[in-house]
Amino acid sequence: MRNMRKGIPVSPGVTVGKAYCIDEIFVNPHTHQLAENEVLPELRRFEQAREQTAADLRALDHKVSTQVGPAHAAIFRAHEAILRDPAFTAKVRSWIVDHRETAQSALHRILNEYTSLFARTRDEYLRERLTDVRDVIIRLSSHLSPALEPGSTVVPKPTVVVAHELLPSHAVALGDCEVAAIVTQTGGQTSHAAILARSRGIPAVSGVKDILRQVKNGDTIVVDGRTGHVIINPDAETESAYRKLQREFFQLKDVLAYNRDQPARMGDGEEVELLANINSPDDARAANAVGAAGVGLYRTEYLFLTHADVPDEEEQYRAYREVVQASPGHRVTIRTLDLGGDKTIPYLGHSREANPFLGWRSIRLSFEHPEFFMTQIRAVLRAGAAARRGQVRLMFPMITTLEEIRRVRSLVRKAGQQLERAGKRHTEVPIGLMLEVPAAAVCIDSLVREVDFVSIGSNDLVQYLMAADRDNPKVSHLCQPLAPAMLRVLAQVIEACRRADKPVTLCGEMAGQPRAYVLLLGMGLRSFSMSPAFIPTIKELTGHVSAAQAQQILRRAMQFRTTHDVMRFMGRTIAELAPNLKPLDME
Repeated sequence: MRNMRKGIPVSPGVTVGKAYCIDEIFVNPHTHQLAENEVLPELRRFEQAREQTAADLRALDHKVSTQVGPAHAAIFRAHEAILRDPAFTAKVRSWIVDHRETAQSALHRILNEYTSLFARTRDEYLRERLTDVRDVIIRLSSHLSPALEPGSTVVPKPTVVVAHELLPSHAVALGDCEVAAIVTQTGGQTSHAAILARSRGIPAVSGVKDILRQVKNGDTIVVDGRTGHVIINPDAETESAYRKLQREFFQLKDVLAYNRDQPARMGDGEEVELLANINSPDDARAANAVGAAGVGLYRTEYLFLTHADVPDEEEQYRAYREVVQASPGHRVTIRTLDLGGDKTIPYLGHSREANPFLGWRSIRLSFEHPEFFMTQIRAVLRAGAAARRGQVRLMFPMITTLEEIRRVRSLVRKAGQQLERAGKRHTEVPIGLMLEVPAAAVCIDSLVREVDFVSIGSNDLVQYLMAADRDNPKVSHLCQPLAPAMLRVLAQVIEACRRADKPVTLCGEMAGQPRAYVLLLGMGLRSFSMSPAFIPTIKELTGHVSAAQAQQILRRAMQFRTTHDVMRFMGRTIAELAPNLKPLDME
């Protein structure tokens, strides 16, 4: 089919809707040409946005200087210099006055101009300046185009958002609009677009090359999140077929919603713990709505990525307390900042690295900013006291060595002592590691003795194990959780935790994938954390399999030598175990 494109399936289901394109960092940048009497008001609007942006940058300079250090605040002084640069300002005014463009459209054109200019240089310093210009334009843009209101006539319904990539700022700009599906040019199963789609329970496909060149606002678009297919302006017969699949998808979701208050129990009666991965209090409430047993992963970095400046201890404490109080049973595992790689905040620096996912990120970045890190730990210990009926646990990402575990334990003790001296109410919390690095998996017998629990982060573990960037479409075929090597490592880690009598949870995306879930059951895993939208599906699947069946299926699967054979076998197995779940099983 000429109008069909293939990408990476990242969230199951089928949607037929109208395309709404987000071009780079701008939401709907192309606006009407200004009339003569609109030019002066538009200039005033730009100047007002410039002053608001300057005020933001000065406030950030002060706050970051206080909380992180003066050296890290220098980036905001540099950004204000760009904002005040006469050449930059003259360019925007020229597009408004001479070409009757809106300020938003003018900024969009200027960013394209700078991007084209800097693309021709190999000078790393100049490339870094493009990042700074981009950050300034994003801030200006946020003051020129506030978040869209639900029901806005600008956005069609049902909306299929099409973007190069979907950033946290885009999610804020889209507000509560009725997004029915997401398609992106870049990213993979663990990109922000994928996480957002799964948290909303909507279909999504990533890694669709050049999709923004092939689709325009208002086009009818089919998104099949099971197979990764995207169809632009389908013929009547194709559209009718996919609308039928869409109805079946929603009908199945409605049926599964009725298991909300039922325990997750295997066919032989053994109970399984199904927890939720969340980014916000709204996600915590969604976890409650689907009957999750608690929150197995609260990604705190999204508080920082969507915050206007630097959240201080009080702001973090209130945010974490709200999540705890909104979560099922007040049970929450809070992960400290997992920044770097594909997620950065300007006041911790733009470090251009050849291999950012293998570099200065996650716990390594936190260690480099100990006071900043301690602020977060203190806020978590205080929020722990709000878990009246449940328990707050503290988890550290990307732990690689025993020395790192001992260091974080020392910092947690120090944070508790600081709170004690300040007379602030807090509590001791269990300390755990997120197992994502193959070195930690190899040495799990030593590490597990030093922690209270283990959470397996399969998203990063599979990319590090397979030496393949999970968001790179050229090598994404290697990042398969059902790869024989991955299955062997997981079985070893789960067995080591069982021998040490330490709780172990898998909180990567494979926890919510039916084909992987049954194999994990066969390994003896009984605690899983996933996107809230997947919990009804996995709870339904749980009742179709016994421990003995899962072990037998695992033994069969471990005999295969290729990922393809494992996937094909598990596809057939799920179809036999629970044929009603086929619309929710991703290829």
